[in-house]
Amino acid sequence: MGIELQFLNLIQEIRTTFLDVFMSNVTKLGNVGFIWILLTIILLVIPKTRKSGVILAAALIVDLILCNVILKPLVARIRPFDVNTAIQLIIAKPQDYSFPSGHTAASVASVVALYLAGEKRLWKIALILTCFIAFSRMYLYVHYPTDVLGGAVVGVISGYIGYKVTLRMSRHSGIN
Repeated sequence: MGIELQFLNLIQEIRTTFLDVFMSNVTKLGNVGFIWILLTIILLVIPKTRKSGVILAAALIVDLILCNVILKPLVARIRPFDVNTAIQLIIAKPQDYSFPSGHTAASVASVVALYLAGEKRLWKIALILTCFIAFSRMYLYVHYPTDVLGGAVVGVISGYIGYKVTLRMSRHSGIN
């Protein structure tokens, strides 16, 4: 058994009923980027935070393309629960590939976008939630540690590109 599966199995040793419920609910916030899309909409609606909302939207779009359209089908890594079939999942089985973690990528992209947009308090709150979401993916046995790490890298890249694209577009259109 590989070191990544050993690490996931080690995490299984800390499982409790409370953590099962907590991690299942935390991971649901990241399903299809729900919490980050909701935050984007809220930021877009408020005139004072509209530019941050545009940056966040751009980061999430870049993340969607990099993670779900390009990398997951290209790498086509099967999930850990398909390798270690003795594990009982407590959430519905994801149907896509494992690498990179889309939950982690969208979450990190959001943190980076919020940080670069200058949302001083919001990015810190998002970072805490992101750590829980990323860990939940391993706790729930649906991602390997390198899937989460890869998702974090994709998220950083997506957040940065989303920020840069938004800045460039606002300069060319004359909108601040």
